[in-house]
Amino acid sequence: MTSLRRRLLVLVGAVLLLAGLGTGVVLHAAARADRANEPHSGEPAVTAGKLTLGQKGRLAFLNAAAGPHRTAVASVPSTDPRGGRTASSLRCARFYAAAGTGICLQSNPGVLRQSNRALLLDADLRTRRTFPLAGTPSRARVSPSGRFVAWTVFVSGESYSSAFFSTRTSILDTLTLRLTPSLETFAIVRDGRPYHASDINFWGVTFSADDDTFYATLNTAGKTYLVRGSVSRRTVTTLAENVECPSLSPDGTRVAFKKRVLSRTDLWHEYVLDLRTLHETPLAERHSVDDQATWLDDRTVAYALPANGKVGGSDLWSVSADGTGTPRLLIADASSPAPL
Repeated sequence: MTSLRRRLLVLVGAVLLLAGLGTGVVLHAAARADRANEPHSGEPAVTAGKLTLGQKGRLAFLNAAAGPHRTAVASVPSTDPRGGRTASSLRCARFYAAAGTGICLQSNPGVLRQSNRALLLDADLRTRRTFPLAGTPSRARVSPSGRFVAWTVFVSGESYSSAFFSTRTSILDTLTLRLTPSLETFAIVRDGRPYHASDINFWGVTFSADDDTFYATLNTAGKTYLVRGSVSRRTVTTLAENVECPSLSPDGTRVAFKKRVLSRTDLWHEYVLDLRTLHETPLAERHSVDDQATWLDDRTVAYALPANGKVGGSDLWSVSADGTGTPRLLIADASSPAPL
């Protein structure tokens, strides 16, 4: 009986210890969040206000400046991106918008597991539909017409440089609300032949204006490929190697992408690929870019880089798409740009 009582006491002690550790983790995360939400001197001016996806001539993004509007969807005039920013009440980990349709990927930590979900948004940032996510938010895109939305999550691992990671990429028809949970169900043609493998991963969808064609990254057998896909035919075809996170230009002729410069490293250089000739043009940015770039217009791309001295922070930069010029700071303390 004494032995049984001792075991019960050990069990109860273990449960209390785990509960205490879990509570400590949550409280520590909350304390960090509180510190991040305290305004810092010298930060950009951010004010709460009305933000709609139908506002022309504005650039939407996720505000990363410390203060009460951190992680909120915000916007600035396209002609004055460093000016005062207007913040909504919507908070996201990833965001994108086009033609009055928005997608917001959220990730909320918990004691045992984090809660991840995708919010399909109307032009007033109201939630039309919510979808559970299988992992941590990574990429999000909306087609030029607003008809299709895509998102990528990490199912395991934390980055594309991890030795063991898996992604899941989904496409949603916003008209019918038909969801394709995973692009891995699409037929693959690699080098002109049908291809099947157990290690397939997709990420970084970007849409054409025809409401059917898309481009994405395919990873298999240790290589990455740019693929052209068809939503209606449920097929993808490889076009070029070593292409990640493509972003289609507004005129539909080029994709900006990140190219791994050293094997088995997390170092990428930003390029633009001509889809007709498959000629690659290296851009003037010399820092490693781990982002899916966004075209501000047919001549300029924007992307996030880590902010100096700010753990987990990022700034938005822009550079000419023809390989000339010098990168310039677009918006400090920001990510996920979306020109409206």
